[in-house]
Amino acid sequence: MTAGPDLNLLRACLSPQPGGYGAVHEDAVGDGELTPAAVLVPIVLHPGQPTVLLTQRTAHLRDHAGQISFPGGRMEAEDSGPVDAALREAEEEIGLAPRHVEVVGFLPEYRTGTGFNVTPVVGFVTPPFDLRLDAFEVAEAFEVPLAFLLDTANHREHEIQWRGRLRRYHAMPYGDRFIWGATAGMIVSLCRRLALLAPQA
Repeated sequence: MTAGPDLNLLRACLSPQPGGYGAVHEDAVGDGELTPAAVLVPIVLHPGQPTVLLTQRTAHLRDHAGQISFPGGRMEAEDSGPVDAALREAEEEIGLAPRHVEVVGFLPEYRTGTGFNVTPVVGFVTPPFDLRLDAFEVAEAFEVPLAFLLDTANHREHEIQWRGRLRRYHAMPYGDRFIWGATAGMIVSLCRRLALLAPQA
């Protein structure tokens, strides 16, 4: 998939409610209780070339330090659901105001080996907007063309030994950046949902 993505098709491939398409499990998911979390998958509607807004986490964080991720985090008691959590976290982490975000649906839940059950909330983001990064959590925010992320030619699979077992994970190198783990896994989920609706050649 190298052409510019059809945003109507993208919208149609999403679940209208959280958990509507089941869950994806990382290789290392155990049997313990998972912490509910949500991320915003922000698709920025630049004319002709939509992008995905990503963050580079700071190196000192306890969870996923230094990794590239979507804005998001664990759900708090005051959140009414994953949409509230994702929008709250996006505003806290990068200063993205909810008024710029149209929530268009949900990807399958993503259950991580680090103990989280993540609901990916997909939002169309209308520019212009200003970002204010939380320096404690976010080292950088940057955008990657959506077409690049959806092109399976750019997807890789890797294996590592982790906690005594072989773990497989997705990755998408982009320039000098390495998008991998849960973030790459959620992008793969989006690709697979789109493939179900894409016209067959």
